Amino acid sequence: MANPYRGEVSLTVDGVKRVMRLSLGALAGLEARLGAEGLLPLIVRFENGAFATEDLIALLRAGLSGGGWECSEAELRRAEIEGGAMEAARAAGMLLRLTFTLPESADD
Repeated sequence: MANPYRGEVSLTVDGVKRVMRLSLGALAGLEARLGAEGLLPLIVRFENGAFATEDLIALLRAGLSGGGWECSEAELRRAEIEGGAMEAARAAGMLLRLTFTLPESADD
């Protein structure tokens, strides 16, 4: 079960409920993946609903890695996400929010 006070969000991938968390290592990997652009533009894109599918894949992969499950972006592109793209985007947005703020409620 995901603990929002640790910045954790759950996501069901290929029928298995996984915990995502943006640890420092996962954040560093995500920042390296994004190159010079860094994390702030990614956060702004998610806040404005203007993110690209590749942003979503990179963020989910980093969160899954931080939660202890290693997968490649290619594997994630082929995976079945319960709830589809909408749930993937919701979980990614929640992951960013919980990483940088305290949860308002434990609704995840």
